Amino acid sequence: MRTVGDTLLVATHNHGKLEEISQLLAPYGVSVVSAGELGLPEPEETETTFVGNARIKAHAAATAAGLPALADDSGLCVGALGGAPGVFTADWATTPSGRDFQIGMARVWRELEDLAAPFPRLAEFHCTLVLAWPDGSDLVFNGTMLGQLVWPARGVQGHGFDPMFLPEGYALTCGEMDRWEKNKVSHRADAFRKLVVACFT
Repeated sequence: MRTVGDTLLVATHNHGKLEEISQLLAPYGVSVVSAGELGLPEPEETETTFVGNARIKAHAAATAAGLPALADDSGLCVGALGGAPGVFTADWATTPSGRDFQIGMARVWRELEDLAAPFPRLAEFHCTLVLAWPDGSDLVFNGTMLGQLVWPARGVQGHGFDPMFLPEGYALTCGEMDRWEKNKVSHRADAFRKLVVACFT
């Protein structure tokens, strides 16, 4: 088993993501620090796959800080749209003045309407975690959360496309669920369970 040590660098500048990951790792006695806290630059994500972009972020952080580094790349994959927006999920919400996920969600629904996509409009959230070490090695863990899309979007919890995503077996969208409850069933939690088995148990 490859060990992480006492300190894990999370390759993110997003405080919410850092808080979520810190909670997931709290039982294992690991001190978590973010790339943002260390003042590390955000590398350009130039790949067209989740694992490719996660590897860019994880290896850049591990090399810069000399610590094991964890990065994730995630997105919404819609069956009727051929898996789009996928790795470009955030781009679908990008505007000249920043990201607006209301615009992103509306675009997804509009494209489904243009295709007259049948109901239920199945989708999944996907997460790829890459845990990298300064020596250049890494481990990859994938997680998914299955569900369907609803419109109009519901709820103000979560982030991104959560308000239009209804997880399989639930009556509430991810935007209506308590975020800690969502974190138990999310695509990121699924990937983390696999990471924990490999590195912490």
